[in-house]
Amino acid sequence: MFIDTHNPFTDPMVQIMDSEGKLSESLRPAELDDKTVQNLYEKMVFVRMANERALKMQRQGRMGTYASIEGEEAAQIGSEFATQKTDWIVPAFREHGAMWAHGVPMDLIFQYWRGSENGSCHRKDVRVLPVSIPVGSQMLHAVGISWASKMRGEKDVALTYFGDGATSEGDFHEAMNFAGVYKTPTIFICENNQYAISTPRAKQTASKTIAQKALAYGFPGVIVDGNDLFAMYAVTKEAVERARKGEGPTLIEAYTYRFGDHTTSDDATKYRTKEEVEAWRPKNPMRRLQLYLSSKKMWDEKYEAALREKFTKEIDEMVARVEAAPDPTLDELFAFTYAEMTQEQKMQLSGLKDYLARKQ
Repeated sequence: MFIDTHNPFTDPMVQIMDSEGKLSESLRPAELDDKTVQNLYEKMVFVRMANERALKMQRQGRMGTYASIEGEEAAQIGSEFATQKTDWIVPAFREHGAMWAHGVPMDLIFQYWRGSENGSCHRKDVRVLPVSIPVGSQMLHAVGISWASKMRGEKDVALTYFGDGATSEGDFHEAMNFAGVYKTPTIFICENNQYAISTPRAKQTASKTIAQKALAYGFPGVIVDGNDLFAMYAVTKEAVERARKGEGPTLIEAYTYRFGDHTTSDDATKYRTKEEVEAWRPKNPMRRLQLYLSSKKMWDEKYEAALREKFTKEIDEMVARVEAAPDPTLDELFAFTYAEMTQEQKMQLSGLKDYLARKQ
């Protein structure tokens, strides 16, 4: 309904809930009853609160450079909800919400951003790849995983997330081309948050949309209101169903906005105005769901306060566990790059140990 008839050259983006929390009931997915929506809202609140804590910890010197998720919760929680646990999530570096919803404990996510590769050691039954820092490289991994699934006769799909800046990388086009030729069950989710660090989307590409790039590779592309939980779920669900039936990949452009800096090493005030940020505030995915749930007598300030009190306690306990965990050893800083350390790595590690010994 959303994908097969969509033409990203001319059609408007898919939207089911507007910025005032009002639904187009005829487009509402049956699975998203009000209680389910409330549960998903609670997940989004937890993710945003964990994000807020991570930012504070980074400023206090208790965490390394960190990428904020604020504003992109619906794009991640809504799309992940359309998957099965046997499907794969292949993230970039801002997908804390999708990773956590798919089974990665928030403890591990915090450990990773504190500099420990133990944070990348997910349980084998949790099908989430580690964070990928090199821009765009994870898309190739997702295509490979989904191609293997197809060759084995399995029905698992791979969702890979990336920003608008990644579409300027060769990896994006190579992955899209391969996926199109071999009809791999891959869902490409571009979180178009309007900026690739400081480069605005208009300077990334001359294409009217990012979604239309899929047409060159022979499969559908659709642009979605990324701040609309209902639309993100509906479009991803349809894309997943297409992939399971052997109909190949889909590119989903989640049109959203990051309210924070690119990372804590960035200063977004250098390249965008306060007025621009404030203009996006009413489109905030959290606000939309609050308005919707309030209209159903399922949200008010008292409910929000109780929810935040509960999650504050959970996050406090999580942070205590994370900070009590042992710091990575010097050897571990080198050991996790490859299955086996290269000769060059061994020389570097040995040299570093000698240097540190002389410093004592």
